[in-house]
Amino acid sequence: MPKGYWVSVYRTISDPEKLAAYNKLARLAVDPAGGRTIVLGGRVVAYDAGIAERTVLVEFDSFEQAVAVRDSAAYQEALAALSDGVERDFRIVEGID
Repeated sequence: MPKGYWVSVYRTISDPEKLAAYNKLARLAVDPAGGRTIVLGGRVVAYDAGIAERTVLVEFDSFEQAVAVRDSAAYQEALAALSDGVERDFRIVEGID
């Protein structure tokens, strides 16, 4: 079964305090559900139309699990804390089996 991945690329971070609150709550949703953070910030080199900002990659055992965690009440609480503190491109993608 192909794995599922959350891919977040932050365009701007306008409120670091909201991002910090989101990070704490998001871990409470992701970690118990089996999500594994593979990339969290770090160095970025962007090409083409890419943005060299914070990038986060989280791996789940399946695409369905990745979607379910995104839709969970615990993660919705994290999103409420984040609110308008960032502008980001968030997507869930299916890995290669």
